[in-house]
Amino acid sequence: MVQSSGAAFSSARAARWLELALVHGVGPMLGRRLVAAFGGIEPLLAAAETGLPSVPGVGPQLSAALAHGHKDEALALLARCEAAGIGVICPDDDLWPPSFELLEDAPLLLFVKGNPSVLGGERMLAVVGARKASREGVLLTRRWSHYLASHGVSVVSGMAAGIDAAAHGGALEAEGITVAVLGCGLLALNGEQPRQVEAVARQGCVVSEFFPAQSARPEYFPRRNRIIAGLAQATLVMEADLRSGSLITARLAAEYGREVFAVPGSVLGSAHAGCHQLIRDGAVLVEQADQLLQQMGWQGADLPSRNRKMEYNPVDAQEAAVLAALAGGALHLDSMAETCGLTLPELSPILLRLELQGVVERLPGSRYLLASELCKT
Repeated sequence: MVQSSGAAFSSARAARWLELALVHGVGPMLGRRLVAAFGGIEPLLAAAETGLPSVPGVGPQLSAALAHGHKDEALALLARCEAAGIGVICPDDDLWPPSFELLEDAPLLLFVKGNPSVLGGERMLAVVGARKASREGVLLTRRWSHYLASHGVSVVSGMAAGIDAAAHGGALEAEGITVAVLGCGLLALNGEQPRQVEAVARQGCVVSEFFPAQSARPEYFPRRNRIIAGLAQATLVMEADLRSGSLITARLAAEYGREVFAVPGSVLGSAHAGCHQLIRDGAVLVEQADQLLQQMGWQGADLPSRNRKMEYNPVDAQEAAVLAALAGGALHLDSMAETCGLTLPELSPILLRLELQGVVERLPGSRYLLASELCKT
C-alpha cells in the first residue's frame, strides 16, 4: 500500500502552466501545440507578453487573451489549492504521468489529492462499467479489483456509482493502490464524495483537470474518461450496455494503443450488450481475473499475504455439503437444498453464516456462488 504523501505538491512550473490553462479559449490540444511551437511554457508566455507571431489556430482575440496574462490569478488559485490540501502537477514535473507523453489530448495540468507518485505505476488498469450495475456485476467487480490490487495492479476508475465504486472499494479492501479521476473540481464535491475522496487519497490519489470550484457537467465526463484511459496501460469493462459512457473510455484506450478487455454476460438482456460489442470490435474476452494478468504479463507481484483470504474450513458436515454443491458453480436456493438433502429452514441459516463470513455471495434470483469463484485464479 502507498500512503498519501501528506502535504500538497505544486511546483513553480505548475504555476506557469496554470497561467496558460486560465486563458479563455485555450484547451489541452491547442495549449500543448503552442508550448511545442515555442519550445516550452516559458518561451510561450514570454512571447505572449509582446504579442504572438502568426500561429495556426491563434487569432487576434486569442492572442490578446494570451498577452493579457493571468499570473496573479494563477498564484491566488495555487494558494487556495495549498490551503485545501490540493496539489498541482504539470507536464514539466517529474511526477507527471509518463503514460501521457505521446497523447495529443493529454491535460495541461492535474489537480491532485493524495500521492501523485502512484500515477507513474507500470501496472495501471482502468476498471469501468455501468452506474446502474447489477448486484452480480458489483460483486464481481469488487472481487476482481481486490484480487488484481493484491497482485500489484493499480486500479483506476471514475468514482461514480456502480462499477466504479466497486472497483475502488475492492482495491481499498486489498490495501492496494487506487486512482480516482473526477469529472468535477476537487472543491465541488457533494454527498458522499468528500469521504470517498479521502479514502482513495489515503491509498493512492484522486485527480482532476478541472479547476477546483468547477461543478460536474455532462460534457465533462468524456473528458474525464480520456484521462482514465490515458493513465492506464489497459482498460477492463465489467458490465455495460450500448449507451454506457464506459464504452467511450474503452474506445479511447484502443485509440491510444492500450489493451481493452471486456467481461461477457447474458444475452437475454441489454446489461452486457456494450461488452459484447467491444468483444466483436476486438476487445479481449476475459472470464477470470488471472486471465488479464497473464495477457498483460503482470503475474508475480503479489502484495503481502495478509491481503489474501485464508482457505475456509467448514465447521460441520452440512457446511461441507453446501460448499461442495457450490464448487460446480452458482446454484439456486431450491437446487442447493435438493443437492444437499436439506430443508430450506435448515439451509438458510447456513448460507447466512457463510455469507457473513465472506465465503459465499448471494446473487440475484436467490442464487449463491462461492466468493472465491468471483476472483477465480
